[in-house]
Amino acid sequence: MKALILEKPGELDSLTVVTNREMPEPKDNEIRVKVIAAGLNPSDYQVAEHAGLESEKKRVLGLEVAGIVDAVGSSVNNFKIGDRVYYLRSINNLDGGFAEYSVTTAHTASKLPDEVPFELAAVVPAAGYTAYQAIMQKLKPQSGGTILIHGGAGGVGGYAIQLAKICGLKVITTCLGKDIDYVRALGADEAIDFTKGSVYEEISNLTNGRGVDYVLNTISPDSATKDLEVLAFGGEMVVTAGFPDFSRIRFYDKGMSLHEIALGAAHTHGDFNAQSNLARIGDHFGKLIAEGKIIPPQITTITMEEIPAYLKKLKEGKITGKVAARVNEE
Repeated sequence: MKALILEKPGELDSLTVVTNREMPEPKDNEIRVKVIAAGLNPSDYQVAEHAGLESEKKRVLGLEVAGIVDAVGSSVNNFKIGDRVYYLRSINNLDGGFAEYSVTTAHTASKLPDEVPFELAAVVPAAGYTAYQAIMQKLKPQSGGTILIHGGAGGVGGYAIQLAKICGLKVITTCLGKDIDYVRALGADEAIDFTKGSVYEEISNLTNGRGVDYVLNTISPDSATKDLEVLAFGGEMVVTAGFPDFSRIRFYDKGMSLHEIALGAAHTHGDFNAQSNLARIGDHFGKLIAEGKIIPPQITTITMEEIPAYLKKLKEGKITGKVAARVNEE
């Protein structure tokens, strides 16, 4: 089969299209998927540049996959040949989405509604599932509260804004000035250009000095530490990029709760329930998209041959929206 393989771990430039990759066979608990589209994700170039990921079999990248079930393992009873599916692949799985066929464990895949295009489904799992777990499963916010979402124009931030509005929250987000209209279109009530003035002074003004009830920080530990300044008493924070420095506040000052998102670790940790939760998230997220409750991001569709060049663009921050590679026709 045709596939984009990583010839030399640690070298992004070694990604090569081949036509003689052996088709993967599903194990008892796996499904094989005819890949229609695969999303490009920062994790793909990060894995490619990780020199320590040597293996006997050359790796096929592609973390986000959407396609049609082509074969099922002997113990699989929740999928059948012909089902439309999408999923977040484990980085330990060497048969990723940048190939005509891929395999995954059946309990981590989600059925894809007919109304949702494969290219859209292929750019949902990493960012969409992260946002969903943060808002819907970790915070479980009370309607009427206020949330600060960093990077509202980004993948996670864009989905998080929409999920927060579904929950009835007032949304304050940060972004570049050029993206203010975009994040407002997604539902943000207030958008702050983080390149101008003090973000935290403006948040304090917007909340009459009380602060926000919830924070989603996808930026850095330093940024999360600064967020403590505007987190209201009894507030909750979700982080995806590192913990805040709690030495900056006194015990009993905040009465706060902290949540960490480690989406891919569900695969590497080996926890069956955590892995199955990925499928449950995908099932609900797919329905939200099909019902028009989630606005899809801007998507650039490319070929398999273009993936290496676009991974470099992604690394350099030159991509607007999301990128999906069209691998097969339906």
